[in-house]
Amino acid sequence: MTRVRVKGFKIFADRHGAMRCYHRATGEKIDLKKAPLGSAAFFNEVARIGRSAEAAAAPKAGTLGSLIAAYRAHTAFTDLAPQTRADYQKVLDYLKDIDGTDLQRFTRPFVVKVRDRAAERKGRRFGNYVKAVLSLLFAWGSERGHLPANTAAGIKDLRKKKGEPDANRPWSDAEREAVLAGAPPHILTPVALMMFTGLGPKDALTLPRAAYRDGELSTSRSKTGEPVFWPAPLPLAMILAAAPEHTAPTLCANSEGKPWTLSGFRASWRPIRMRLEEAGRVQPGLTLYGLRHTLAVVLREIGHDERAIADALGQRTIEMARHYAKGADLAPKMRALVATLDAEFARRSEERRQTEAEQVSNRKRDYPADVSKNKDLNGSEGGI
Repeated sequence: MTRVRVKGFKIFADRHGAMRCYHRATGEKIDLKKAPLGSAAFFNEVARIGRSAEAAAAPKAGTLGSLIAAYRAHTAFTDLAPQTRADYQKVLDYLKDIDGTDLQRFTRPFVVKVRDRAAERKGRRFGNYVKAVLSLLFAWGSERGHLPANTAAGIKDLRKKKGEPDANRPWSDAEREAVLAGAPPHILTPVALMMFTGLGPKDALTLPRAAYRDGELSTSRSKTGEPVFWPAPLPLAMILAAAPEHTAPTLCANSEGKPWTLSGFRASWRPIRMRLEEAGRVQPGLTLYGLRHTLAVVLREIGHDERAIADALGQRTIEMARHYAKGADLAPKMRALVATLDAEFARRSEERRQTEAEQVSNRKRDYPADVSKNKDLNGSEGGI
């Protein structure tokens, strides 16, 4: 007898030897007496049950699930950068538990309840991100008639608790110098890229060799697709010039000369950070993504405006979305910006050296050598 197999259906002989068939997802049976295996009637039943299951699985019109399905099929979602799509999808997957909820129920208080519940389950930042994605989704849907208004717009983020540390705080100058001095060469190169150009860990680790030519770096952020152009600041240029040779297609490579994976780099970076933390050379809470914040803080402190900082970090803003034409429009600005950044890093290093030298000099003045002899009040040597 010819065996018949149909995807999604279980076909078997019961304990009496009679053939049985049912749809795995719904449990619906096919009467094999009326529609024998392999017959036209059998395949008609298979098609009918399949269509019925698809209709049942499709989100009901007017629900959150139907809006999400429409948004995911639209270019507003499909044209996003891969990383952004993945970030949004995490929230859309989280919302599956309530995707059968009518859109009419999503009043402002209900959105706040969804945000707060997400924060209770997965933390404050995720709760705020759920609210942000709902606002984006409802803005898209309201423009296309899926719902009358964006009820998530204008809802405030949950504030962090008093005393809660920033998730990606800026590094201090002392911490930057400690890491640059303590990192092995295969770790130093990607850390320096993050430190002096503001690239995120993923972008720094996957940066192709061709993106760095003649002392200048030209790439784009994987998350937003926004362009990034950087003439290498002097410290970075020196580190790249001294980096170990390798044949990997990426600018950075691990100790075996192979491209880094994000998880592999984090696993290698962690013991270095922990060692420096135990030695008191860096403070707790140091993150690689904090280097983007560090660079933004330094640029702001030396007087650069928000537009220049956004261009430097490859950030997209609502006020001004600009196309990057082969680097020509940003190159003059960025060369001038890096010149001031080089001068600022040199000034900070010199200031630290002078401060440390003054501290040593003050200690010598306050504790002269003859005090160490532990003289007693009569001038004789010895303990008290």
